[in-house]
Amino acid sequence: MLNIVIFGPPGSGKGTQSARIVKKYDLTHLSTGDMLREEMEKNTPLGKQVSEYIDKGLLVPDDIVLKMLYDYAAGHMDSPGFIFDGFPRTIVQAEALDNLLDKRGIPINVVLSVEVEEKELLKRIVGRGEDSGRTDDSMEIANQRLDVYKKQTMPLIDYYKEQGKIAPINGMQPVDEVFGDICQAIEAVKAVQ
Repeated sequence: MLNIVIFGPPGSGKGTQSARIVKKYDLTHLSTGDMLREEMEKNTPLGKQVSEYIDKGLLVPDDIVLKMLYDYAAGHMDSPGFIFDGFPRTIVQAEALDNLLDKRGIPINVVLSVEVEEKELLKRIVGRGEDSGRTDDSMEIANQRLDVYKKQTMPLIDYYKEQGKIAPINGMQPVDEVFGDICQAIEAVKAVQ
């Protein structure tokens, strides 16, 4: 089983690259952002609760995200592997994910860290908001989300470096070149499995 984490700041292209990885490697895509937005669109009780956090640019609490992720992953354990997109976002989430996968003997194989300069991120996020109408893509919320990312998610780089699983990816390149670098990182891991 091939298990990949892709992370990077908001606007780094994780979703775009995840879709390509899923297609090429036939993995199950676990996007907590997509799952949470779906709950919000359906206006479920969970969606209303989630909306209060997302609309302020805050991370949804770990217990909510973990339960949703566990439920989804449990229903897809026959998959050739998973790509975790936008998860984990905190050390607590990373430890919980490691525990879940270790119990099943299917650890994370590689962590793709998509790196993009802040000025470019803000341009991308605001542009995406104008195109899609996403309320969490205004300049004010984008700055808040980047601050949260720096404080809560960036420590994951050291967490996964200690495990020898980080593969830095230059997200400033054209989309196809970013994907080429991602494939090289994945193939390197598959070669030693």
